Amino acid sequence: MLPNNDCLQVGQPAPSFTAMSVYDQEFKLIKSKDYIGKYVVLFFYPLDFTFVCPTEITAFSDLYNDFAEINTEVLGVSVDSEYAHLAWLQTQRDDGGLGDLNYPLISDLTKSISQSYNVLTSEGKALRGLFIIDTKGILQHSIVNNLDFGRNVDETLRTLKAIQYVQSHPDEVCPANWQPGDPTMVADPVKSKEYFKSI
Repeated sequence: MLPNNDCLQVGQPAPSFTAMSVYDQEFKLIKSKDYIGKYVVLFFYPLDFTFVCPTEITAFSDLYNDFAEINTEVLGVSVDSEYAHLAWLQTQRDDGGLGDLNYPLISDLTKSISQSYNVLTSEGKALRGLFIIDTKGILQHSIVNNLDFGRNVDETLRTLKAIQYVQSHPDEVCPANWQPGDPTMVADPVKSKEYFKSI
């Protein structure tokens, strides 16, 4: 059975944590509170040295600069040790490894972070949970995939931009499939009709 964490809810403070990570071939202590003032994309994956996981992890690294340009840090988490992370990072992509990444991989060996984000399975792996946390530490978005299929990194970036847009334009909301530069609508029964007339 999965843990029932009724406290994890969009619009509420994201669970905090402190854990060891690997970044730039070195061990680094990560404290979630240190990221206040930035947006954070926090994603979980099942295990190191598996199959779907490296495709997601490297895809986030390849688009890292796009996230960094909009005041966002990316953090990957699994239940493996920092030593397993390091070994995987030292394995080249052609051999199923990661090579160098542009962001830290966090070790959740105690499984406490996975449990607090309600993605820990009964087998002790993490589901493919993805969470966007805003600059005040508030959880703004969550999505969880089962183990066998990966996530869309471009959609994560689009969702993040929508979050940032509505936070900086509090009278507006983003309709379905919104992309930066697309029309938004005013959250008002009368003014919203301007949007509907335009589509």
